Amino acid sequence: MSDSFESRDAAPFATEAGNAHEFSVSELSFSLKRTVEETYGHVRVRGEITGFRGVHTSGHSYFALKDDKARLEAVIWKGVYGKLRFKPAEGLEVIATGKLTTFPGSSKYQIVIEQLEPAGIGALMALLEERKKKLAAEGLFDADRKKPIPHLPTVIGVITSPTGAVIRDILHRLADRFPRHVLVWPVRVQGETAAGEVANAIAGFNAMKAGGKIPRPDLIIVARGGGSVEDLWAFNEEVVLRAVAASDIPLISAVGHETDTTLIDYVSDRRAPTPTAAAEMAVPVRADMIAAVMDLTRRMLRAETRLLETRKTDLRSLVRALPRLGDLIALPRQRFDHVSERLGLALKRAAEVKRARLSRVEGKLSTQLIRFRIADGKKRLVGLSDRSIAAEKRHLSDLTRRLDGMGKLLQSYSYQGVLERGYAVVRGPDGKPLRDSAGRKAGEALSVEFAGDDRLGVVVAGTTAPAEAPRKKTKESGQGSLL
Repeated sequence: MSDSFESRDAAPFATEAGNAHEFSVSELSFSLKRTVEETYGHVRVRGEITGFRGVHTSGHSYFALKDDKARLEAVIWKGVYGKLRFKPAEGLEVIATGKLTTFPGSSKYQIVIEQLEPAGIGALMALLEERKKKLAAEGLFDADRKKPIPHLPTVIGVITSPTGAVIRDILHRLADRFPRHVLVWPVRVQGETAAGEVANAIAGFNAMKAGGKIPRPDLIIVARGGGSVEDLWAFNEEVVLRAVAASDIPLISAVGHETDTTLIDYVSDRRAPTPTAAAEMAVPVRADMIAAVMDLTRRMLRAETRLLETRKTDLRSLVRALPRLGDLIALPRQRFDHVSERLGLALKRAAEVKRARLSRVEGKLSTQLIRFRIADGKKRLVGLSDRSIAAEKRHLSDLTRRLDGMGKLLQSYSYQGVLERGYAVVRGPDGKPLRDSAGRKAGEALSVEFAGDDRLGVVVAGTTAPAEAPRKKTKESGQGSLL
């Protein structure tokens, strides 16, 4: 009974196995691959990235997409990875677009991703926060690396869309405040190629040489109008942020409206809430600068006037303190006379002493020798006496000439020398010199100083206005006033 049971079960099995097509492993694997690719083709899959360990040495990227119930292997080929707007990151929820296929080598199916985008604002913000922490750790946001904005740049480079309202607002504001030479580098400010174009524009401005055909900007403004997080995402890309950090030219970021914030605002040297505000930061108000310069000029002129008046007052005080010429010469002249008198007496005494010594020596020598020496001594004494007197006369003459020269120099500096040439000084009641007749009244007593301290008192008979033409004399007119 047992044998019959086994034969009945074995027969059907043999029949079924004989009717089924026999596949090799490769045939079955590639058949499944064609079925999956033909059935699904391009698909969009939403999931969280897991197992991402960066780019493989081959340039390809391997990871998986998962949700709470399943897992799907994924791969991004090297040529596609470099063109992706958003790069994969561990834990980021994304929407992947690509072809569903299988990998026969490990009997698994996978998606070959051709396009990758974050799944909603939450994913974007998570990616943004992660990138912000990474760049902050590298020091790209440090305040000590930020460059000062030039006070008045000669050339301003603007990186923005050439057709939007942003460039018109910037140019209009610059024209109102302080017109400057503006170079516009047109770029796309939204889309997959926007980040690369902005980065290339920043590098292009920095590559310009000073003094070239196209002037190198002294300041760069990166500007864009407002928009959603997705619209402004190009200014959160690493390629843009690293280009800003590497810029040798100071850079102002003016992306979005006042409430919009992108990572370029942290890396740039100055952040403007709007493009118009960026133009205001770039240049001062020309009218204010002119007013400030004029105010400084007025202050400088007033200071110079005060300084000149102070110097004039000091000079007048010094002139009044100068002694008279006679007082300066009197003491040296007295000393000169005294020395001249003493010199003559000293010469006589010296001659007498020499004679006495000669007499004493004469007694000790023989008569012939004495006579010879006496004669020779007399000659020498006469010669020395004559030379001494002549030298002293020359010295006294030289001192006399020097003293006369000093006297003439002092006399030329004195106003009394002017008086000796026929001029006079009119002094008021207070004794101060008068420069003109303004303020003089008839009957007022004045004094006229002449040379040699000679003074004459006069009385003002009347004044004549300087603007009136001289009147013709009439026969009836008598002798005019002396003043």
